Order: sequence, then C-alpha cells, then structure tokens
Amino acid sequence: MIAAYLARRFRQSPSSDKPPVEQILGTFDSLERRFASKDFRGCPFVNAVAELGAEDRAVKKIAVAFKESRRVWFRDLLLQLDVADADNLATQLQLLVDGSIALDLVRDDPSMARAAKEAARVLLGNAGVEVGGHIPPSSPRKRGPIRRGGAV
Repeated sequence: MIAAYLARRFRQSPSSDKPPVEQILGTFDSLERRFASKDFRGCPFVNAVAELGAEDRAVKKIAVAFKESRRVWFRDLLLQLDVADADNLATQLQLLVDGSIALDLVRDDPSMARAAKEAARVLLGNAGVEVGGHIPPSSPRKRGPIRRGGAV
C-alpha cells in the first residue's frame, strides 16, 4: 500500500523555458514555500524508507528512483550550462535539497531552504556558472583549457 502511495507521488520535474540556473535555484524557492506549509512533514520517500527499513524492496526501489530522477534533472540542467563535472555537482545539489529538508524538520525553519540556495550559488559559481550577473575569474567549464600566463 505504501509503495502504491509513493508511486502516485512520484512526479518528474516539470519542463520549463526558464534558464537552467533559474530552474536550479528556483528549486530552493519552491522548498521554502513547502517548508512554510503547516502540513509539511518532509520527504515521503525518505520517511517511508526510515519507517519500513531498507528491507522493503518495493518502497526502497521507488525512493531510490525518485531521488535519482531529481539528481539527473540537476545534472541535465548543469550539462546545458556546460559544467565540467555535472554529475558530481548534481549530487551536491541533491544533498543540499535533502539536507535542507532534514534541517527544516528538526528546526521548523523555512529559511533552511534559503541557506541551501546560497550554498548552491557558491557551488555553481565555483563550477564557473554565471550566477546573478557574476562569473568567477577561473571557470572550470568543458570548453577548453584555462590559460594562465603560459603555454598549456
């Protein structure tokens, strides 16, 4: 029964015409709105695995698939931004999402999403992504080697 409930809750991230950076950072704005809701109880996928244990293979399979779909969504947006290690950065962004959910539950503080968004800005900037009109001086993008005063 719980697996069926989770299967109904599993939704792919909607496609959007917004720029990839706005979609990524908008994730945290959406989380903050959800955290402010009186009925927010955390991630139902994590909650189900925590309650039932990893032995419930059907529930764990759905939870893993949901979390992976979100990570892949981040990765695909990062690939559009030409980030060199999009897979790793996508995992880091997913950690910020899940961490902010956990902190909100413990602290009952929707601003945890804002803190995660600021951390995401730093990660994106460090990856050479222009965030808010600013692009870092050293950009580890895939477009070619970074030249620093000498032959490469």
